Amino acid sequence: MPLHIELIGSLAAVITTMGWIPQIIKIVKYRDTASISLVTNISLALGVFLWLCYGIMIASWPVMAANGMTLLLILTILGLKIRYG
Repeated sequence: MPLHIELIGSLAAVITTMGWIPQIIKIVKYRDTASISLVTNISLALGVFLWLCYGIMIASWPVMAANGMTLLLILTILGLKIRYG
């Protein structure tokens, strides 16, 4: 894969993955998860897990890194939802 394409994919991965951090900060700060959908986040976690599997199968580092990190962040949100739910 050409470097410029990998860079675009990597940048997209960083931006979309970091989008979960403000949600985690807000949950921790206010200890409120009433507006967080458990079903939606479980579905997202499953989808991201499958994207991670796909990234491993095609050996794409941007796909693996982004979805590995995103999965950790979504699982953090799920853990907080269960704790504060």
